[in-house]
Amino acid sequence: MPTIRIGTRRSALALAQSGMMQRAIAAAMALPIEEVVLVEIVTTGDQIQDRRLMEVGGKALFTKEIEEALLDGRVDIAVHSMKDVPAEQPPGLTIAAIPEREDARDAFISRDFDGLEALPQGGRLGTASLRRQAQALALRPDLQIEMLRGNIDTRLRRAAEGDFDAILLAASGLNRLGRSEAVRGFLSIDAFLPAPGQGALALQTREGDTDHAWVRAMNHGPTALCVAAERGAMVALEGSCRTAVGAHGVIQGDTLTLTTEMLAPDGTARWRRSGQISGLGGADAMDRARDLGLTLGHEVHAAAGDQSVAV
Repeated sequence: MPTIRIGTRRSALALAQSGMMQRAIAAAMALPIEEVVLVEIVTTGDQIQDRRLMEVGGKALFTKEIEEALLDGRVDIAVHSMKDVPAEQPPGLTIAAIPEREDARDAFISRDFDGLEALPQGGRLGTASLRRQAQALALRPDLQIEMLRGNIDTRLRRAAEGDFDAILLAASGLNRLGRSEAVRGFLSIDAFLPAPGQGALALQTREGDTDHAWVRAMNHGPTALCVAAERGAMVALEGSCRTAVGAHGVIQGDTLTLTTEMLAPDGTARWRRSGQISGLGGADAMDRARDLGLTLGHEVHAAAGDQSVAV
């Protein structure tokens, strides 16, 4: 019987990410790789490919079945893309570790054009992300946003075949799949503030199952602090598939700087705040990071009112 069972979605990206964690956890526990196994689980989000997630229940559709397997004892660890993890954890579960973040930027992919500014008037931009839609329209209100879902290979194929003038994807997923050669350019963090937690992974366990060597080995303190701040902002902004929300934290020296924003879905309005905390070595640093996110998020939410919710 395996010592550790890791629950994962079946997509190529999910398996690549979970495979990375499988090897790292086996090394941290000094276990042969055969004792740390991947358990593939089909989620509702994987089965529905023809609609935006906000129409069918939100991003929790990518985690629900895997979390049920954790609670039932069928798996011991779940590996999620952090940006897919809802703000509140189900009772009995917790995020035990957050590994070091990959590139948090969005990538621009196109067969014919070098960047967003080079797209023709009325160009077709493929994305299922309300955030990317709003940020793109803020810069190019003439663009035609077209819904694009499916795994990364499907999206890249459709871009290569000219179904869209360009598409936008997370750089982290392309890097982890070894598909970065498809990238024509990277969008600036300032113009395209990433989704909270973008580029980071979440290692989820049962609440009473966190006292393991792999937890300490896999958790990257600076990433965890930044993600805590970003997810604090997400909570305050009621971040979901129905709101265009960005948040990104950066640590320089002993200071964490967080920027968060909310946009009108059509890109015609944008509300943004930034703030800092210092002294990150204390035991309360995670709480302070989350509180920074909550504070800035509430300020943005108050400024935006009800103008930012998609209908």
